[in-house]
Amino acid sequence: MLNRLWNKLRPIETRSSGAGYTAQVMQARESYIAGRSGVAELTATVQSCVSLWEGAFTMADVTGTDLLDRQSMGLTARAAALRGEAVWLITDAGLMPVTDWEVTTRGGRPRAYRLSIPEAGGGRSQTALAAEVLHLRIGTETVTPWIGTAPLRRSTLTGGLLYAVEEALKETFENAPLGSQIVPLPDTGAEDMANMRAAFRGRRGSTLVIEGVAQATAAGMHPQSGQKPDQISPDLSRSMTSETLRDARAGILMAYGVLPALLNQAATGPVVREAQRQLAIWTLQPIAELLADEAREKLGADVQIDLMRPLQAFDAGGRARALSTIVKTMAEAKTAGIPSEDVSSAMRMVDWKE
Repeated sequence: MLNRLWNKLRPIETRSSGAGYTAQVMQARESYIAGRSGVAELTATVQSCVSLWEGAFTMADVTGTDLLDRQSMGLTARAAALRGEAVWLITDAGLMPVTDWEVTTRGGRPRAYRLSIPEAGGGRSQTALAAEVLHLRIGTETVTPWIGTAPLRRSTLTGGLLYAVEEALKETFENAPLGSQIVPLPDTGAEDMANMRAAFRGRRGSTLVIEGVAQATAAGMHPQSGQKPDQISPDLSRSMTSETLRDARAGILMAYGVLPALLNQAATGPVVREAQRQLAIWTLQPIAELLADEAREKLGADVQIDLMRPLQAFDAGGRARALSTIVKTMAEAKTAGIPSEDVSSAMRMVDWKE
């Protein structure tokens, strides 16, 4: 009886919804998508790919709206590369970035959002309908079409391998006795030998151990045999570290749509241009089209996003030759008296849209 009375009189306990300032600080360094160890995004390979995405979207030609400015486009590309999706709240003042969100769906399509808006003094929560939210998603699956997946989540094994190899190399170069040697010296007094060993102790890259002739004799060796410095640096070539690191980097690059040849030291101009075209045509422009479709639906304007022209992701020489051929063909058709409609129909037959 007393317990029931106490429960009624006890004040209601309130808890954080997870969208406040503390939650944002905890999530600031939380890796939503990284490799299996959760820190593959910290590698230079991943950040290089993210920078390529961010720079390409920052340079994009956007027509039909002023909301998608260069700052917003760069943030959208970075969020898509690391999280697989980017969410913006559409307001009269512009687009507001969203750090966290909850979504309700109907028929697999978002219906309403509960958004966390970042602020300098602490975030705030806001509820919005799907028509008020710009939501870009890449790598969606049929079981959760309202959630995007980043390239690293789709290749967690390779991301974990890349991090493991780089972490192992970091620890090796931190702790291994690189450049240290075992040097035989003539015997002197025990005190002198002890002082000599102490003088070299902990000196990375120099002599680490001093071996006297007496120790070699006690071990059954001739005092004058094999009197040469012995290298004790680890032999990393036998563990195929270089090959493993190269293959892991190549896998991550391909996951982001970047040809591994772009980072080859022997890469020349044609290879760089081809890698640039590959990235723009098969990876970035399709993402830009997804963003343009979302913007057309939510903003009610004919939004077009072009990455091909600003990135020069085309063969300039080939276009020049094609233009010359087209002009020559049109001039010959005009001379022959062929109507322009017939010329357009013939061009459409060879996949010329316009």
